[in-house]
Amino acid sequence: MSQTTDKFGNLTCILGSQWGDEGKGKLVDILAEEYDIVARATGGANAGHTIYIPSKENPEETKKYIFHLIPSGMMHENKTCVIGNGVVIHVPTLLEELDVLEENGISTTGRLFISDRAHIVFDYHKEVDGIEEDSRDKKVGTTKRGIGPAYMDKMKRSGIRMHHIVDEEKFEAKVMANFNFHKKVHGNLKHDIKDELQKFREYAKRIKPMLKDTSFFLNHALENNQTILIEGANGMLLDIDHGTYPFVTSSNATIGGALAGTGLAALKLKSLIGIMKAYTTRVGEGPFPSELKNELGDQIREQGGEYGSTTGRPRRCGWFDAVVAKYSCMVNGYSHLNLTKLDVLSGLPTLQIATSYKYKDELLKSFPSSLDILENVEVEYEEMPGWKEDISEMKNFEDLPGNAQNYVKRIEELTGTEVAFIGVGPKREDMISK
Repeated sequence: MSQTTDKFGNLTCILGSQWGDEGKGKLVDILAEEYDIVARATGGANAGHTIYIPSKENPEETKKYIFHLIPSGMMHENKTCVIGNGVVIHVPTLLEELDVLEENGISTTGRLFISDRAHIVFDYHKEVDGIEEDSRDKKVGTTKRGIGPAYMDKMKRSGIRMHHIVDEEKFEAKVMANFNFHKKVHGNLKHDIKDELQKFREYAKRIKPMLKDTSFFLNHALENNQTILIEGANGMLLDIDHGTYPFVTSSNATIGGALAGTGLAALKLKSLIGIMKAYTTRVGEGPFPSELKNELGDQIREQGGEYGSTTGRPRRCGWFDAVVAKYSCMVNGYSHLNLTKLDVLSGLPTLQIATSYKYKDELLKSFPSSLDILENVEVEYEEMPGWKEDISEMKNFEDLPGNAQNYVKRIEELTGTEVAFIGVGPKREDMISK
């Protein structure tokens, strides 16, 4: 085993621990070098992972890659990647991402396996997604990529799974039945289903060689001393059960979803790394107690480049929320944390950490399920001195300014969890291992 797998074990998982966009892809990309297999477990093309890689033509330059479905480990040419059964797959997006990698000299042949149990997102799901979002009095903030409707079909037991494409005739009959159901419910959809089915005849030729019983594959790999890194999607506070419902995603973004979405047993997991920004962001609608609705919030957004990699939407920004962080730690049981974008806070004279919520003068003991309460809590803050130094080139925790070290240590105290990694810039090498 490598030094990394000695510390984190042969099966580890990386999860977003706030409202998504925490920077999961970067740590996955770093740790993927030390693991044999990288597996994506949940979500769909609503997830966006941005990675900056040195250019092969000019190592002094970096290239920006944004993945929506491909596991971030695909950047490492000798690694195997898996899209697990818990993912809903928009096949054209998947094939486009594979083409982009090939065009940039990264071979994907024989390196990607797709669960034959994963469900398919069709283009008519996107149309349905838009119709449902537009009909809401209060918007959820969906990406309109068809993720919710595909998961709805899955839960209604009328969804189309990847293994269905093996038999063209049965596949097309199932798709037509599903499409006609949505037409009855949502009116006369504009989507050209015959055109989509024609395209799937070509898609199927490329997809079939990648299909596999990935649950068996992953478990068999562990039994044969291979190492696995699970890549979560979205964020803990967007979890369908434990997030700020209904302003959530359509799947379980917690550790339960990651294990169910790969078919790996909980007792086989050796470590779990939660990704948290050094501040807090969220995209779209929903409560955000520590949000900064002022010039400082705008400043953090610009300094942190806080615009959605999937949608381009500006992210709402606020102080680090230890109430959210502790709740996330409680539900998931992280063994370690990765605190990202610490450099974005450089230059701020003082920092604040949300440490508790009060509602009607009563201190809340737990994170509230009621959005009526969450939208009206009084947030109690702890103030800490900031730092002026540029920390983006720093490689060791001891090199950080004292106030930056104290900020990290305080987050460890409040969450009761060790910070093992600290992000100090956008590039792969801009990560301190603590």
